This record gives sequence, structure tokens and C-alpha cells, in this order.
Amino acid sequence: MRRVVVTGMGAVSPIGNTLKDIYKNLQEGYCAVDEITKYDTSDMRMKFACEVKDFNPEEFLDKKSIKRMDLVNQFGIVAAHKALKDSGIELDKLENLDRCGVIVSSGIGGLITIQKETIKGNKRGYDRISPFFITGGITNMTAALIAIELGFHGYCTCPVTACAGGTNAIGDAFRSIRDGYQDMIFTGGSEASITEVGIGGFTSMKALSEGETKDRASIPFDKERSGFVMGEGAGILVLEELEHAKKRGAKIYGEIVGYGATCDANHITAPDSEGRFAGKAMKNAIDDANINPENINYINAHGTSTPLNDQYETLAVKNVFGNHAYNLKISSTKSMTGHLLGASGAVEAIISILSLKNGYIPPTVNYKVQDENCDLNIVPNNGVYENIEYAMSNSLGFGGHNASIVIRKWDKQ
Repeated sequence: MRRVVVTGMGAVSPIGNTLKDIYKNLQEGYCAVDEITKYDTSDMRMKFACEVKDFNPEEFLDKKSIKRMDLVNQFGIVAAHKALKDSGIELDKLENLDRCGVIVSSGIGGLITIQKETIKGNKRGYDRISPFFITGGITNMTAALIAIELGFHGYCTCPVTACAGGTNAIGDAFRSIRDGYQDMIFTGGSEASITEVGIGGFTSMKALSEGETKDRASIPFDKERSGFVMGEGAGILVLEELEHAKKRGAKIYGEIVGYGATCDANHITAPDSEGRFAGKAMKNAIDDANINPENINYINAHGTSTPLNDQYETLAVKNVFGNHAYNLKISSTKSMTGHLLGASGAVEAIISILSLKNGYIPPTVNYKVQDENCDLNIVPNNGVYENIEYAMSNSLGFGGHNASIVIRKWDKQ
């Protein structure tokens, strides 16, 4: 089988819009939870979110294009341009563009456009909504626009598997390259759902945190957790077949070596109470990597800060890793970034790769109250410098979607 390496990364996130800033904020345990500034929250219960700051799409897009796009598309395209620049790829020198693809997820798509144009239609009539309503709202458009920007004619698709989408995108890209269908894929996820209808919808289903202060809102694995905090942004990784990367002299961040995906087939929102199929996704990823569970040093957990997820994910890890579960470091960086829905797996894969490259395991911040059902080493409050060879990143989505990837540190093997 062909080997698949990561040769570029780009992100727009609540904890930074460059790899340097993201890593710095991970080291400092920076928490992006803050008061929502995008709209007036005075009549809404949820006041907090993890918003992207200092976002400037005009660095890569003209004003006319920006007006025609939803924010979710802008996030994804900007992250893709950052990944392109980071990769050192010269587009005019690429051959076989029909073997270069894009797999980018979004959980919800252009929710800002959908809300805005629905309100307009109610007021002015639906024949007068924007001609860019459909293209701004449909979930696949970020992937399509990135392909247009790059001129890639290969496989282009958008996994829509709720909060597992970003990891499914990376795993599907990994398999597509490994199995010989593509040579290079820009992959990841983008999300922009901090809107009244997005926050209101998750609030009404009691999925969001009820924490009254910023430092007690997104608290994964803490006994007082009550829900997640919405985040936004995008993460894009350049995956490339190893010899293709070597041929152009690419720098290599890490190697994707395993992928597992399963479905609970259980409930529209609640995870399987025994963590069986989340565990099966982890086990499949480990087997796919042809390693033993004991080889995994760090897990970037899905760790949403919801009561059920954190307990059942902990149980799944125990079922898969046995006694080694207590030797693992398993942190949730959603304590810092919030939950980016379909983009979360992509940003967390980038974080995992930075952890491998720099020998630094980020913490689960704002942790205070121990939960006997979440008794693994969650790296509470302070990160740990440790040389690690293999990291796993988990994503679990509404509908029972489970996805895990295994990433290996690159040392010129």
C-alpha cells in the first residue's frame, strides 16, 4: 500500500489563524470561550461561544467573491490557501490535476445564509431572496470552491456526518491516496454556525453548556460539565502520496497510518451507552495502522463536555486499550477551541500533528471537579512535554457516526 503524508496545514480557528499562534495558545492553555459578539444575545439563554478573531478574507479573496459566499466558504477557502502556501506547492508545476482532489466536510453548511435569506423571504417575499442563497447554503460548496480555487479535477466531495465529518474527510482522503485513486488531496472541514438559529437550535435540545462563567462553560471530563460551547473556523490539511511529496522536495509533518469508521445505529443524538462502536472505530484505526494499542501515546479526544459523550468515550477507550488506557494521555482541546462541529476533527488533527512534531501534549483546561466515570489522565490544566510517536484523534457525531485516525510522527522513515 502507498504511504500518505501530511505536507501542508492551514487553519482559521478560535485559538489562532496561523500554526504558530495555534501552537503558542495551546502551550499557554488559552481558552477562547467569550461573550458572543455576532448578534444580540439579550433574549437568548446562551451567551458564550468561541468566535474566530481577526479574520481577513480579503487576504485571499476579492470583495465581490466574498459577498457571494457564506462565511463557512470563506473560512474553508482561506484555510486552504494557508495550507497551499505552507505546503510549498506550485500549482502551475503540478501534473495530473485529475489525480488531485478535495474532500472537505461541513456539518451544517451555510447556516448564516440560510437564516438571513429566510428572514428576508418572510419580509419581502421568497422570490426576492438572493440568487446566491442556494450556493451559499448547500453544504458541499466549500469543497467545490476550494477545487475551483486550486484547479483540481480529481475526486471532490463533502462528508456530512455531523461532528465526525472532519475526521471522516481526512480518513477518506487517506484511503483514496493509499489505495491509488489520487496523489494529493486537500482535506478537512469548515463550519460557521454561530448564529441565532444555530445556537438556538442546540440550546433547545439541551446540548449547549449551561455554565455561567467563561471558565466553567467548556469543561470536558469535569463532573460539572453540562454541554458544549459552539466554535467556528476551518482546518485544511494537504495529504500526499509519499513519493509524490519526495519528488517535489516537500517538507513532511507526519504520516496518516490508520483510519476507522463505524456507526452506533442507536439514537439520533445519544451515543451507545457502552461505547462499543466508538471503540470499534478506534480498534479499526489501530489495526489499519498495523500497530498495537500500546503504541498509541496520545489521544485527542472528541471530549465535547456533554455528560454522555465524555463518559462513554472514556469507557470506549478503556474497552480498547485495557490497562494501557491509564498510561495514555487523553486531552480534549475543545476546552480551548469550543466545538467546531464538522470542522472539529480537522482542527484537532492539526493539533495532534503539532503535538507529534513538537513533543507537546496540550491540556484539558479549566478542569476542577473529578468525575469517577472519567478517570483517565486527561492532562488537566497544564500541558506535558513528551516525545510521542503515535497519536489518535477521535470524532463522534450525532446519528452515531464514529471516526478515528492514527497519525505517526515523521522522522524520515
